[in-house]
Amino acid sequence: MHDPSSAEAELARFAADLQIGDIPGPVLDEAKRSLVNIFATALAGSREPAVEVAVRTLLPFSSRAEASLAGRSERVDAPTAAFVNAMGANVFDFDDTHEATIIHPAATVFASLFAHAETARLTGAQVLKGFVIGGEIECRIGNALTPYHYARGWHITSTCGVFGAAAGTGSLLGLSGEEMLEAFSAAAVQSSGLVEGLGTMAKSISVGGAARNGLLSALLARDGLTGPAAPLTGERGYLKVYADDPSPTALTDGLGSEWEIARNTYKPYPVGVVLNPVIDACLLLREEDGLKLEDIEAMEVTGHPLLRQRTDRAEVDTGRATQVSAQHAIAIVLLRGRAGLAEFSDEAAAETLKAGRPKLAFHDEPGRDIASIDLLVRTRDGRELKREIRAALGSARNPLSNAQLEAKLADAARLVGFARDTRRLAEAIWNIDTAEDAGEIMRLAALAS
Repeated sequence: MHDPSSAEAELARFAADLQIGDIPGPVLDEAKRSLVNIFATALAGSREPAVEVAVRTLLPFSSRAEASLAGRSERVDAPTAAFVNAMGANVFDFDDTHEATIIHPAATVFASLFAHAETARLTGAQVLKGFVIGGEIECRIGNALTPYHYARGWHITSTCGVFGAAAGTGSLLGLSGEEMLEAFSAAAVQSSGLVEGLGTMAKSISVGGAARNGLLSALLARDGLTGPAAPLTGERGYLKVYADDPSPTALTDGLGSEWEIARNTYKPYPVGVVLNPVIDACLLLREEDGLKLEDIEAMEVTGHPLLRQRTDRAEVDTGRATQVSAQHAIAIVLLRGRAGLAEFSDEAAAETLKAGRPKLAFHDEPGRDIASIDLLVRTRDGRELKREIRAALGSARNPLSNAQLEAKLADAARLVGFARDTRRLAEAIWNIDTAEDAGEIMRLAALAS
């Protein structure tokens, strides 16, 4: 039997009982912004090699043509749609970021919800509520594991994303609090993903798996699957196994009054979030000081320890790997004066390797905001140039506007040759709470078969 006073039981009741009228308007507005952003990144990633491999591999096993794929014409069964759409949305690391945990909350949740919405006619309000619930649950579980979990090498978007997908889909299924807790149990035993996979196709597998497995966890719980009494806080439960010093109180502190999903942020550049202030600084140095790559003798950057841990990759040679390379990001921005998807391609990687990436020293400053850096450049002619970035573009203190998010959606569509009207898609997302059939939004993001 479950302990009704446990933190996970309280979290499960919250996910099961929450009504859309209980969610503050600003939180719903932020959820819509997150959806515009995640549809943009799903379109951008829809033709990536990892996604192509997944479709080619999984399509022969798809049992039904019932759910759409963003930016593509194939229709597949719901679990496969959840898998592929989550992969595509996260493959470029261009999706949203919950800064406290570095979780990208939307990919797994949106993919599982819209896959189910196409198989069971649901209103937009139901899906919007489920999206808020899923994002809130996964970020709270991430808070309980932070910082030890990600620092140890778990890919937190995947490991916590499976809970978000389970909770959001469980909301659509109308699971009770007891059933929602069983969905958490099913999600806990399937949680996986490694930071070692960043910069490779393998990273995307765990994100896709989290969306699919979260969807299946909710369906299994609905149909009677049971698990341990305390899947999260038990002696050998999820928190103690996946973190050195977990904080179970983070699961429920301020629950229903402080909204983690409202703290979501959206990237202006397709890189690991810790690189955003580095790119901002280099764009300023190029534009305001005329700095060229060949002018640099050496550089020093002071930032959050994750900046060094994740992006000190001077010799990487693929586009995927350059998304988490500070040396490449600096070089390509100074060479091209921009930092879009084309600047983190195999071609761009070859360009910076040929031109020479800068010598870069990292200085860790624990406790520093991940959106903040100090950058020092020593030039070959003896100058010292400095830039301080305190709130990178796209951070919580310097967010992208709604217009910028819509532009990101339109840019993503152009990148992959998506000919349908993204203004219509954006309008449908902004008005999702009035939609009679939420599945129509995903169909607007797909190509006609």
